[in-house]
Amino acid sequence: MISIGTTTQLNVVKKLGSQIYLGTDLTGRILLTDKKPPANCEIGDSLEVFVYVDTEGHLAATTQLPLAQVGDVALLKVVSVNYIGAFLDWGLAKDLLVPFSEQHHEMEVGKSYLVKLFLDDRNRIAASTKLEKWLSEESVYFKAGQKVSLVIADHTDLGVKAVVNNTHWGLLYHNELFQPVFKGQKLEGFIKQIREDYKIDLILQQPGHGKVVSLSDKILAKLQDNNGVLMLSDKSSPEIIYRTFGVSKKVFKQAIGGLYKKQLIIIDDNGIRLAKNS
Repeated sequence: MISIGTTTQLNVVKKLGSQIYLGTDLTGRILLTDKKPPANCEIGDSLEVFVYVDTEGHLAATTQLPLAQVGDVALLKVVSVNYIGAFLDWGLAKDLLVPFSEQHHEMEVGKSYLVKLFLDDRNRIAASTKLEKWLSEESVYFKAGQKVSLVIADHTDLGVKAVVNNTHWGLLYHNELFQPVFKGQKLEGFIKQIREDYKIDLILQQPGHGKVVSLSDKILAKLQDNNGVLMLSDKSSPEIIYRTFGVSKKVFKQAIGGLYKKQLIIIDDNGIRLAKNS
């Protein structure tokens, strides 16, 4: 079974002049629409292709991969608008349609919008800016500490909204963000907690004891590289700590606290030093 709007591996099953047909034992023949086929494309070869429905309603494939696939949320730019809707640049020759019925407000050429890609009732690939139709605010399926994929959305008074695994909304709090993020940015994050109202709190650094342990090793290595002295302490700013180790001040304080208890470092007002016996 071929999933329309996604990438898949298909074999070359027939060549007819300049036309190349792909398929598997379970599919019919699908025309490869590339104007310039891949080199050494022979019967039996396997190609990674993107499958879509052409203007005549037939399945087609291309080795050109789009910026987003069906099910994804992505930030894409409007390149034209007509009586049907707005058209987005998504990396393929044929632009991606956002019908007027799937627009919150009239979209403007040159502006970029967060959209969700979906299949319409005729299996054509389209996009929507009405993310509330596709994304849930609540979840009981995620667990604290779980790694997730994020797409950064809008800033709010509390923090930055992000799309979690292309299916849910989550929130990164301002006081736990120690790096700049921008709308449409894709990055990995973690579930911090599921609140009592089932809404999702996010964090970019892995929470828990394991993060502190790995950071402790990094701190010791950094000290050794700097002649046993590091001008960072629990009084340093969160921004400087993040630039140095990529973690929050809270995680950094936990790590140096653990090293201090083990008598591996000395903490003073100017920073931290390797203990003489370490």
